[in-house]
Amino acid sequence: MKVTEHIKNRTSPLFSIEILPPLKGKSIQSIFDAIDPLLDFKPSFIDVTYHREEYVYKKREGGFLEKVSIRKRPGTVGICAAIINKYKIDVVPHIICGGFTREETENALIDLHFLGIDNVLALRGDAIKSEGTFVPEPGGHHYAQDLVKQVVRMNKGHYMEEDLVEVAPTSFCIGVAGYPEKHFEAPNLIFDLKNLKRKVEEGAEYIVTQMFFDTRKFIEFVNECRKMDINVPIIPGLKILTTKKQSTILPKLFNIDIPQDLLEQVDKCSTDAQVKDVGIEWCINQSKELIKFGVPCLHFYTMGQSDTIRRVASKVF
Repeated sequence: MKVTEHIKNRTSPLFSIEILPPLKGKSIQSIFDAIDPLLDFKPSFIDVTYHREEYVYKKREGGFLEKVSIRKRPGTVGICAAIINKYKIDVVPHIICGGFTREETENALIDLHFLGIDNVLALRGDAIKSEGTFVPEPGGHHYAQDLVKQVVRMNKGHYMEEDLVEVAPTSFCIGVAGYPEKHFEAPNLIFDLKNLKRKVEEGAEYIVTQMFFDTRKFIEFVNECRKMDINVPIIPGLKILTTKKQSTILPKLFNIDIPQDLLEQVDKCSTDAQVKDVGIEWCINQSKELIKFGVPCLHFYTMGQSDTIRRVASKVF
């Protein structure tokens, strides 16, 4: 079932999660272990992230350096298939611009369509560490809105080979990302919202946001979206603060703010166990405020920590 159908048919706010593929060489059991504790809350769909290649330089004979491509977290398509097979829960694989040509994107979408997957989340993706700024793959997409266009074309039965006959169209529901505190490359929020509107105009059917800890910023973001006639469902993405270190790392990694009230509570903690309790309580309050505001779904970034999400969900759902 499509994410938009889940939202349309709901009688109360939905519960959904995002999971990361395990590191290369690891078992899929870690994925099952992350999902199992949350089944009581009946997740409507599960996002599975995609991680592009990175490059390392290895010393070779004679002092030469060889640039080697590595994949730290492969398996998005396989994990989606495994989740459907084991749990019969809808999945939302992430598809990204970085590292893909248009032809490779088309082939990935064909594979997902063959698996009966109804949803994708279309993202530009991050720059690889060795490049600093995002560089598209030769023959690939530079922006998420171009990726949305390709999915929409396939939904209409238009493939890259124009002479194909008796073509079966795909039927993906397309989600895109939104940033309550703006994308870090955007000069201001309005500029960022104009880009978001373009993605919706190209065919995106719902938005899921970057994590945030200040609920007011999400509400302001939604209100600004509506003023700009961005009227698709907007799903808040939530992360639970679990260590003192995260209060300084997360703002750098995701270009977000930590509210002063939360920071002061974290500073008073002497152990990470205490920080986790603070983070859980903060997320419970966030969740209740968001439900009161009328969000269609609460989407949790698990990052391998189902126990904390279970503690939040048990107080909210």
